Amino acid sequence: MVKGLASYWRLIPQRYNLIGTRCKNCGEKFFPPRKLCPKCRRAGEIEKFKFSGNGEIYSYTIIHTAPEGFEFQRPYVMAIIKLDEGPWVTSQIVDCKPEDVEIGKKVRMVFRKIIAGGKEGTIRYGYKFKLVD
Repeated sequence: MVKGLASYWRLIPQRYNLIGTRCKNCGEKFFPPRKLCPKCRRAGEIEKFKFSGNGEIYSYTIIHTAPEGFEFQRPYVMAIIKLDEGPWVTSQIVDCKPEDVEIGKKVRMVFRKIIAGGKEGTIRYGYKFKLVD
């Protein structure tokens, strides 16, 4: 088995569907998932929670010098997204020009290729976000 591949496949529900967790006691939502609520501790009961995938851009940067394997995408936008349900995620903003991205703009999750290649030729997919018109 390829090193690191097993952990990647275990994270598919989160990567493909924005599956996190919610504390039944206080209602706090977490992404990535947590096994323990930091507010309620042992009094909290954690359950799976599917996020809507909607949010807004809190902050962003434009990447001009891309790491190996991402050169073909440059320039591209990486952003901190505040999901409508509360948690923050870092993700690439796709399907737009970098100059179209602004703090406060609404976004929604889309399913895209993250990376392909390596000796194994593995294609990895996951969530990214795009601007909402």
